[in-house]
Amino acid sequence: MSRKPGKRTAPAPVAAEVAELAPITAMMSSRLMVLANVLKRGAILRYKRLTGLSSVEFGLVASLGRRPPMSVIRLAEAVGMDKGQISRALAELVARKLVAKEVNPRDNRETLVCLTKAGLAAHDAIVAGAQERNRRLLEQLGKDELTVLLDQIDRLTDTAAQMLADEKQLN
Repeated sequence: MSRKPGKRTAPAPVAAEVAELAPITAMMSSRLMVLANVLKRGAILRYKRLTGLSSVEFGLVASLGRRPPMSVIRLAEAVGMDKGQISRALAELVARKLVAKEVNPRDNRETLVCLTKAGLAAHDAIVAGAQERNRRLLEQLGKDELTVLLDQIDRLTDTAAQMLADEKQLN
C-alpha cells in the first residue's frame, strides 16, 4: 500500500483552518459521517451499475451472502430494518430470481430466504466491487499509516460505543 508517484492530495487542514470551519463541521463525527456518506453514495452507484440492484436490494444480497437460508426476521435484524421495510425488496429479488423463499420445514409460520445461483453471482460481483473500492481507498496510505488509522478507528469506535451506552442509561 504505497503512494502513487505524481498523485497529489490536498494537504490536511491545519489547526487554524479547522477553527475557521463551522463548529459542527469541524467535529470528528461530522467528518467521519461525510466520508461514510460519500463512500455509500459511490457504492450505491457502483452496485446499481454492476448488478442493477437498489441500495436496499444489494444490502439484502450482501447480507444473505453464502450463508444457509435464514428467516426473514433474522435477515431484517441483520440489515437493521423492519420486516415490513424489506418485504418489497425481497419480493423484487424473488421476481428477478435472485432470492428463493420457502416455508421453514420446522416452523410453518416462518419463511426462509436464500440466494439462488443468479443471486450468488450478484453477491460475488458486490464482494469484488467492495474489494476493489477498498483497495483503491487504502492505496493512499502506507502500511504504517494504515495500521495507525485502523487502530485509531477501533479506539474511536470503542469510545463511541461507550458514549452510546451512557446515553441509553440516561434515557
